[in-house]
Amino acid sequence: MDDTTPLAAQLAQDARRRIELTGQKFPPPLQTRVFTVANQKGGVGKTTSSVNLAAALAQAGLRVLVIDNDPQGNASTALGIEHHSGTPSTYDVLINDTPLEEVVQESEAIPGLFCAPATIDLSGAEIELVSLVARENRLRNALASYLRGRSRRGEPRIDYVFVDCPPSLGLLTVNAFVTAREVIIPIQCEYYALEGLSQLLNNINLIRAHLNPALHVSTILLTMYDGRTNLAQQVAEEVREHFPEQTLRTAIPRSVRISEAPSYGQTVLTYDGGSTGALAYLEAAREIAQRGLQPLDAYAHAAAPTGAPDEGDQG
Repeated sequence: MDDTTPLAAQLAQDARRRIELTGQKFPPPLQTRVFTVANQKGGVGKTTSSVNLAAALAQAGLRVLVIDNDPQGNASTALGIEHHSGTPSTYDVLINDTPLEEVVQESEAIPGLFCAPATIDLSGAEIELVSLVARENRLRNALASYLRGRSRRGEPRIDYVFVDCPPSLGLLTVNAFVTAREVIIPIQCEYYALEGLSQLLNNINLIRAHLNPALHVSTILLTMYDGRTNLAQQVAEEVREHFPEQTLRTAIPRSVRISEAPSYGQTVLTYDGGSTGALAYLEAAREIAQRGLQPLDAYAHAAAPTGAPDEGDQG
């Protein structure tokens, strides 16, 4: 085997990544960055990306909060956070006005990584939110209060917040969009990857127009990438062509380790930190951290969604 074979090239790339990333500390952002991880299409890696990016940033010395806003609670499972029925959760925050600090748990595996878990109770929240006052702002208000409370108590600042959404556009997702300033869109490197993206961008523009003017798509992450196939390469090229500023250089490969990790209540960073998938998420997290060194207002203007394949005027 010589170094021109795909396997040898992958091994060489992984070795380089390990040398670059092992033990590296990422710089904190200028201010707390709040992301919503969203895509209407299911199975594209939203939850997987939420928890592994969060774990990578926390492992690199930053303080990260994951808000599990999906009734399935998969983010809570992957982080090893207790979320059985009756556990204080995002449902209590949204419906019962429970302070977020009473819900948040710290990960035992990665210091500095916190999670507000989701329980099955959240499945009924869409209906219950309809009758509540300021229903679209409840998560944003709770997070703002939590961050202010940490500051008053002299606790270290949370550097990153990731809100994991269900694959729908109901009130849970609207709350997530209103809470965040930035959107991460994971896009699967498969056929139909861009299907529905125009509608998602339209909905983000509606949120910007009526509820959250600061919201913008700052990051697009290519997931389940297999460089051996022409299809994956074509999808990646198309996404990069339409979203050159937002798309990260790092693509997340198809990986058995990434898929296995949640069944052990872990992220891939703690399950197999030397695997190709773990190194890819570390590299993607480093890109995101480097972007955090510039003011959000300037970046929001540059990264606002302006168009997508096959879409018309977004107003």
